[in-house]
Amino acid sequence: MNIDIKHCLSVVSMALLLGGCSTAPPGPRGSAGFDSATLPSRLSQAQADDITIYALGLVGTPYRYGGNTPDAGFDCSGLIGHVYRSRAGVTPPRTVASLKSWGWQVRSDGIRSGDLVLFARNSVVSHAGIYVGAGRFVHAPSTGGVVRLDDLNSSYWATQQLAFRRP
Repeated sequence: MNIDIKHCLSVVSMALLLGGCSTAPPGPRGSAGFDSATLPSRLSQAQADDITIYALGLVGTPYRYGGNTPDAGFDCSGLIGHVYRSRAGVTPPRTVASLKSWGWQVRSDGIRSGDLVLFARNSVVSHAGIYVGAGRFVHAPSTGGVVRLDDLNSSYWATQQLAFRRP
């Protein structure tokens, strides 16, 4: 009888061990295991909303390479830097390439207004804007242009690789 109990215990133990080994680990939720809705941020929701409203108010400001003020005009990273500094007291990196690793990555289904939108071709980030909700973003697009509001699903932007970052 002792043999049967030992045998049963070893079979149960083995089953538990094998079951534990075959169990898949929980999948990622957002970036670095965070749910996008509760992702850490330097910004409160009120600051993110203020960033959104302020960025929308800059639509029409002239583009200027290297520009980082409303009076002088903006390039894309200059616009982002000005908006975040003036509305949230947060200073993002000055170059688009550096924005790629600033803050936390956010899945597309978890973005909120005030998050950054990064655009890339062949995995090289070349442009950035500020997400303002409803699939739209504010950005300073190119020489001769002005800061404008665009749709992520427009024919041009939909062909770009997208990444979203939350400061």
